[in-house]
Parts: sequence; structure tokens; C-alpha cells
Amino acid sequence: MEEISLKAQELFQIGGFSVTNSLFLTLLASIVLVSFAVLIRRKITIVPGKLQSFAEMGIEGLLDLMDSTLGSREKAERYFPLIATIFIFIMTSNLLGIFPGVGSLMAERGHHEIPLLRSPAADLNFTLAFAVVSVIVTNILGMAAVGVFAHIGKFINFKDPISFFIGILELISEVAKIISLSFRLFGNVFAGEVLLTIIFSLVPYIVPLPFLFLEVFVGMIQAFIFAMITLVSISLHTATHGH
Repeated sequence: MEEISLKAQELFQIGGFSVTNSLFLTLLASIVLVSFAVLIRRKITIVPGKLQSFAEMGIEGLLDLMDSTLGSREKAERYFPLIATIFIFIMTSNLLGIFPGVGSLMAERGHHEIPLLRSPAADLNFTLAFAVVSVIVTNILGMAAVGVFAHIGKFINFKDPISFFIGILELISEVAKIISLSFRLFGNVFAGEVLLTIIFSLVPYIVPLPFLFLEVFVGMIQAFIFAMITLVSISLHTATHGH
């Protein structure tokens, strides 16, 4: 059975920078998304075709969901690029992570063989980076919406002991959000990767199919949850204080 590694394995180095198998698949996911975007851009017409209609339905559905959460169509359109990017990129990475060949294509590294490709979210560096970006950007958006000092006042408030204590709790919750977002996504994807590896090693035909479809569902749901938590954070941070 293939060796299961908790961390991503290094494939090669570029100028002292380590390129791991999870980073390699992340780059492939980026290429796939950029290529898909260019393809759709070239095929945009007044009378939409099937591909354009599907994309427009997805955009409209996500905008409606954001509108119901943020309470404003204008805010939904403003923050749509961030939420859509998070959802689409994580979902694409998760789906490519269970694509045939991922985990089975091997590369020589020293005297060992390691998988050439690995699901990006099965690397804690990937999920932690997304979590940090999510928390930092939502706080920056909060500052832009309600003012820098008004937003910082949620975390640092010396007006009275109760306000100070609540501010400390708010600050702790932001740190806890980074940990929660990163480990939730990492744990679910890595567990699914381990499960599929074991199932395919024991019974390589027919039996793994239900587990494969389950991982497709889990990959999409985890991307949706990550994006929705970011959306809720935006809603909370950009809400006018006192309302």
C-alpha cells in the first residue's frame, strides 16, 4: 500500500524554494481555472450558449445567496469576486485531488518514490494560507466599510472593563477562526484522501466508487462552507455598529 504522509512531499527546488506535490497540483488547478476563464470570455455572446448559461446561472445563484446574507445587492456584487474566487478555487482543487492519477503517478525523489500530485487541501500550508487571507481580508473590508478606528474599536476598547473583555474575546475569536477554517478543510480532505488510498489498496474495483462520489460531495461542500464562513464574517464586519 502507498505510504501515507501527513505533510506534502518535496518534488524539487527552484532557487532554494521547495516545490511540493500539493503545490504542483495547486499550480495545475490555477492553470485549469485561467484556461476555463479565457474560454468563457471568448465565447460570451448576447444570446448565451450552454456554457455561458451555466456560468450565468451559477453567478446569479451565488449573488442571490450573498444578497440574502448581506441584505444588499450592491454589497453582494462588491464582495462577489472574493467569495466566488474562494469557492471556485477550493472546489476545483478538491475535485482535482480525487482525479484519476492523483496519488498514483509517482516521481523519484532520492531513493524513494513519492506521489507526483497530491490534493492541495491535504496540505495544511494550503488551508492555513486561505484561512489567514480570509480573516485578514474580511477585517480590511470591515475597516473600509465602517472606518479604521471604529473597526479596531471592536477589539481594543478601554471604555469600561466589560467592553475591554468583549474586545479580547473578539480578538481571540478571529485567531480561533483561522485555526478552525484551516483544520476543518485540511482534516476533511486529508481523511478522504487516506480513506480512498486504503479502499483502493484493498479492493481496487467497483467498491471504491461510492466512496469516490462521497469525496466529490465532501469536496464541494467544504469549499462552500469555507466561502460561506468568509461571507458571514464580511457581513458582521461591514455592518454598521448599532444596527
